[in-house]
Amino acid sequence: MFPSALCAAYYFWPPMIAGNELEIATFLILMCIVSIFPIIVNETPVFFAQGVSISVFLLFGPFVEMILMQVSLTVLLIKLRVGFKEIYRYPTNSLMFIIVSIAGAAVYYAVGGSHGQTEFTLEFLAKVIIYAFTICLTNHFFLQHVIRGFFYKNKEKFFSKDFLWEIFTTLMFLPVGIMLYLLYKDLGLEALFYVGIPFVGISFILLLLSNSQRLNTYLQQSSEIGHQLTERLEVKEVLDVYIDKLTSMIKTDYAYIIDVINEYELKVIRKLENGQILSNTKETLSVHQGIGGLVYAKKKSVLYKKREHWAKLEKTLLPETIESMIAVPIVRNQKVVGIVVLASDKKRSYDQSQLMIVDLLTAYLGVAIDNARSYEETKKQSERCALTGLYNYRYMEKLLESEYMELEGGKLNHLSLILLDIDHFKKVNDTYGHQAGNEILIALADRLVKFIGDRGTVARYGGEEFVILLPNVDKMACFAIAEGIRKTIANRSFLIDQGIHAIGRRQSVPITASIGYATAPYDAEGPLDLIRHADRAMYIGAKQAGRNRVAEYVK
Repeated sequence: MFPSALCAAYYFWPPMIAGNELEIATFLILMCIVSIFPIIVNETPVFFAQGVSISVFLLFGPFVEMILMQVSLTVLLIKLRVGFKEIYRYPTNSLMFIIVSIAGAAVYYAVGGSHGQTEFTLEFLAKVIIYAFTICLTNHFFLQHVIRGFFYKNKEKFFSKDFLWEIFTTLMFLPVGIMLYLLYKDLGLEALFYVGIPFVGISFILLLLSNSQRLNTYLQQSSEIGHQLTERLEVKEVLDVYIDKLTSMIKTDYAYIIDVINEYELKVIRKLENGQILSNTKETLSVHQGIGGLVYAKKKSVLYKKREHWAKLEKTLLPETIESMIAVPIVRNQKVVGIVVLASDKKRSYDQSQLMIVDLLTAYLGVAIDNARSYEETKKQSERCALTGLYNYRYMEKLLESEYMELEGGKLNHLSLILLDIDHFKKVNDTYGHQAGNEILIALADRLVKFIGDRGTVARYGGEEFVILLPNVDKMACFAIAEGIRKTIANRSFLIDQGIHAIGRRQSVPITASIGYATAPYDAEGPLDLIRHADRAMYIGAKQAGRNRVAEYVK
């Protein structure tokens, strides 16, 4: 396609090269210099050689313009360090710019354009504007619908922010191209110094402005993410928001949040692979292994732009395809408590500005995790029994009200509640001591939680009483569960270590429990009725009937 297009351009639009070799070479040097200062717009490099190429086209025709544009395009791709893995970008972009050049030339000639004109007229200006905007629109069409749509599967609307940027750059550099052309007709090569040097300066300044704007955007996004992190009250939510927002802001193929378990072991607690965020992974590694171990030891962030720089690291969890990487420690009180790793399959995917942003966000993450853990601890103390770790009566009351509303709203068909009381528990305390009694309460709580599983919620009601809330469990099923609990308690004794008569020797203590239950909507008209009626069933139907039995509420 490339040779055919050049041959066609040479045949239909013969170039004006003879005697202009030095001038063409000088224009080529100028275009190559401008190509060294690209800016990135929506992950697409934009360079301003087209400002010079307008002059080249008007002076020497489309064939020379195509050759010079191809050379400057190659310089651009080399500057961007496009490697073997993305070698397809060379022919793809080359073809796109050839088509753009042919389209621009065809339209220019169709409206009566010519080369070598020295007079500046409105007709001449109109033809050049038509040529420039044909180049602009054709380039934008191929960029949006062919390059991004076909190769990157990221097709966007034609009239987008990128389109406005194309229009802006065309309007900016069109006058420069016309001025360079007219001055060259009057002054010759001197015009390249009068216009070319300022043009290179403008390109460099725009590059600096683009980088500054990019960094400013990162900082604004980081501030927003920081606010979102501090609003989260649970560590899980903090981690989920962090990895989601970070990988949305900085495009990456892989991301890992590594927790420091102890001074010997690290554990991956969040990771992004193949576009999916996974939590609670079981991947662990030593603090002396891989990138995690390196950052843990150095307590400093690292940035690697290609695999050769870090390939010698010992065992790593990272895939073999990874090239570039950022790794940042999460530090609290001068101690590394975690590590964040971003990785890409491409070389030089990250730069110092992105490392700075990840450092900043990781500082936010450390503070947010501290706050969330403090909140969780406070919440746990207010909702949990300090001895058994079960939910307390306050939490159970709120949960019961919530579940009863679900029942009344039709989302639940039944709501059962079991209340149990350990038989003769005062005698256990008097015989074995209160510390032994506490051991039994802890063991019973653990036994109840394991027996109930995810069928319901277990809470300590007070003293030696426990309550179990069972959503969508009817009377018959509730009786079966209650009877299973009774047997679990009665048929297996409890081992204690702190008996007052056998210090240092384990003892086996048999206990039983009296159990009452009630089921809504049959046995209650409100949440408090359910507790009262289960309590009544326990005392009248179980305790007074001989203990170690299950009783249902009877109206």
